[in-house]
Amino acid sequence: EDPSLERHFKGHRDAITSVDFSLNKKQLASGSMDSCLMIWSMRPQMRAYRFVGHKDAVMCVQFSPSGHLVASGSRDKTVRLWVPSVKGESTVFKAHTATVRSVHFSSDGQSLVTASDDKTIKVWTVHRQKFLFSLSQHINWVRCARFSPDGRLIVSASDDKTVKLWDKTSRECIHSFCEHGGFVNHVDFHPSGTCIAAAGTDNTVKVWDVRMNRLLQHYQGNAVVNSLSFHPSGNYLVTASNDSTLKILDLLEGRLLYTLHGHQGPATCVAFSRAGDLFASGGSDEQVMVWKTNFDAADYGDVLKTQKSVTSVDGTHHTLVEMDCGVHLKKTKPQDSDRNHAQQEEETSLANTLEHIMGQLDVLTQTVSILEQRLTLTEDKLKECLENQQKIIQNKTS
Repeated sequence: EDPSLERHFKGHRDAITSVDFSLNKKQLASGSMDSCLMIWSMRPQMRAYRFVGHKDAVMCVQFSPSGHLVASGSRDKTVRLWVPSVKGESTVFKAHTATVRSVHFSSDGQSLVTASDDKTIKVWTVHRQKFLFSLSQHINWVRCARFSPDGRLIVSASDDKTVKLWDKTSRECIHSFCEHGGFVNHVDFHPSGTCIAAAGTDNTVKVWDVRMNRLLQHYQGNAVVNSLSFHPSGNYLVTASNDSTLKILDLLEGRLLYTLHGHQGPATCVAFSRAGDLFASGGSDEQVMVWKTNFDAADYGDVLKTQKSVTSVDGTHHTLVEMDCGVHLKKTKPQDSDRNHAQQEEETSLANTLEHIMGQLDVLTQTVSILEQRLTLTEDKLKECLENQQKIIQNKTS
């Protein structure tokens, strides 16, 4: 079944620049050249929130992994952190000396990376809103910066026609990809963390392996590509282009799957939901559209299982299984009848064993994630108790 338009939201008064889903898909955030940030409810008949605070165009928005915060960057040179509720309270980071083009949370929600026309990338702590460090080797505007899923690397895209890979700990640039023939508008990590995709004004999308630093795939379009987003399974990529289309690429087959027409005028931004069953797009036509993915669930259900990364109690990340084991088994099942039967049975039993192992890993992942949630709750309760105690002591002494 082809992807289908589910609903569209009208309320912005200028071009949309950025869209992002919350974790539970109940909310969708959008930023616009009209200086507003909007939070749309995915439930019918629920009203949208319009957040006012930025003094100029909002260039980028993103929900924190938990969904309790939204970060936005603006042409007013600031970054804001919002609580997505009726009050719409926000705190301001005096961030850069020029337009902030990109904001991105690390997957543990502790850090924020921002990119700006001042040619720098900056990293901040979320809770204390403290500036940590700057990365400055680009020689033109930086349009986009993203953390790797494990938080160890940062990738950035710039108008200097390069994509740079940085080590967060040593703060060094470890590689520059220089194959783009134009500005690089957008870049992101594959869910496995092993490769990146970049979109450019040279009408291309390029996929690189970051372990070997080599080009894996190259898609040539007929218009500037403004934005891209990986499906959580890692098997598909959606792009938004100046020719008003959204395109879905099948990364396993290395080909274009769908071209979607919905926007009038350039499609400026696109993002999959965290579960991958929806994606949202925004355009210079001031519209935000939500699409149902409608991929065959069998294509990515198994893969999603293998891909959850867990945070252990000490805060380190472990990606459990390397990308798309499940899929290659499917794709490589013997089709020609002259393959001998024994080999076929062997492959089937291997596939079953692997599937069983993945199932077990999935259970483990869920257990760890439940434990993690409980720990967080306990920490919050403790903090509350301590704060209350302090209040009581203060009241007594006063």
